[in-house]
Amino acid sequence: MNIDLLKRLCEMPGVPGHEERVRALIENEVSDLFDSVETDPMGSLLCRRDAKGADPTRIMLLCHMDEIGFLVSHIDKKGFLYLQPVGGFDPRNLFSRRVLVCTDDGDFKGVMNPGGKPIHISGPEDRKKVPAVGEFFVDLGMGEKARDIVKVGDYVVMDEPFIEIGDKFVSKALDNRIACWLGIEAIRALGDKGRGAEIHVAFTTQEEVGLRGARTSAYRTKPDIGLGIDVTLSCDTPGIPEKDATTQQGGGFGLHVRDSSFIADKALVREIEDLAIKKGIPYQRTMLAAGGQDGAAAQQAAAGARAVGITVGTRYIHTVTEMIEKSDLQAALDILVAYLSEQ
Repeated sequence: MNIDLLKRLCEMPGVPGHEERVRALIENEVSDLFDSVETDPMGSLLCRRDAKGADPTRIMLLCHMDEIGFLVSHIDKKGFLYLQPVGGFDPRNLFSRRVLVCTDDGDFKGVMNPGGKPIHISGPEDRKKVPAVGEFFVDLGMGEKARDIVKVGDYVVMDEPFIEIGDKFVSKALDNRIACWLGIEAIRALGDKGRGAEIHVAFTTQEEVGLRGARTSAYRTKPDIGLGIDVTLSCDTPGIPEKDATTQQGGGFGLHVRDSSFIADKALVREIEDLAIKKGIPYQRTMLAAGGQDGAAAQQAAAGARAVGITVGTRYIHTVTEMIEKSDLQAALDILVAYLSEQ
């Protein structure tokens, strides 16, 4: 397993609309894996692997590059930065975080905290309050000099390393650098197999704010089959009823059949399920009551496509402690290689 690549992908900053560093990393990795690599006007990296026969089935893997983060919306006279989120945050997970402020002139380390009194001078009612996302600010430790360095529109990500603990990987951006890793490593492992299909891997932009890059990429590609590659919930942790777990870590890849953005093609679900059983690849069917993923964009592009999701169950999604089971990631890679090999 190419852990070094996953680490580099996860630690590279890139929020919606600012994915260029992630794209450059991926472009360098895939330069010899595809017959065509180009960047579209939305910033998505569109990679094509040609088929050998005529009139091939067009299969598209959609792997979004962006992570949740913030854009700087205001810098006050004292140099404190105020932010607007790009992606969904639970404010309870934002207290006392180290962050990286990314500007055109370099990256600067800072700390994020909410406005208000610290514990030594706060009362009981103060301590019960959960601040709104808009009440958090970033302190770069440089006072008013920050006004000369940071501009409105610069972006902010959490500053946390990728780590291995036990049988798990933990990182701030497994959502969705997992998919970027899978998109690269699946084609690498495929070798010269699967040349009966034209395979497109789109590393898309702005998924966290509405599948935006996937919509334009899929409309351009017009796939016959769309595979949305993403994380999904793994709420197999204390305090959550089993029926709400979505996936159990160690149970294999997620065969994603529904969320609020799409309902997967029934025949395609069964085809991949049968293949997983045949190959002995562990899997679990998954559904989400809310949320969406790029497979929906492929399904609805132009005249439409058959679509399904291939996912990896992830604990603590949209936090700096996103966690996956190594064997589940391997299962997702195995099913993608197996499916593409048979085309």
